[in-house]
Amino acid sequence: MTLNIKKQLGARIKKLRQDRGLSQEQFAEKLGIATRTLCGIEIGKSFFTADTLEKILVTLGVTPQDLFMINYLQPQEDLVEEIIDTVRNIKDREKIEVIYKIIKSF
Repeated sequence: MTLNIKKQLGARIKKLRQDRGLSQEQFAEKLGIATRTLCGIEIGKSFFTADTLEKILVTLGVTPQDLFMINYLQPQEDLVEEIIDTVRNIKDREKIEVIYKIIKSF
């Protein structure tokens, strides 16, 4: 499997931007960059500076961990398997019951 960090991170930034109802133009303006620069970042053709990264985090209201959480882009089967493996390794019955209730609520 080939990792394309720029492309995955760009897709994550785009999703977070859209979740907050920001257009590319609005977001680029808040970051102090050109819309075409933001477009390049979101499609994985360009990367950003540390200063722009800080502005992205602040503007989106996310932590670096939230921003770099790109495993949601994995195929659905891989995500399901990862969830199952994670749950199998939980030893605390109360936690298992909470997870069960959350899953049943869907």
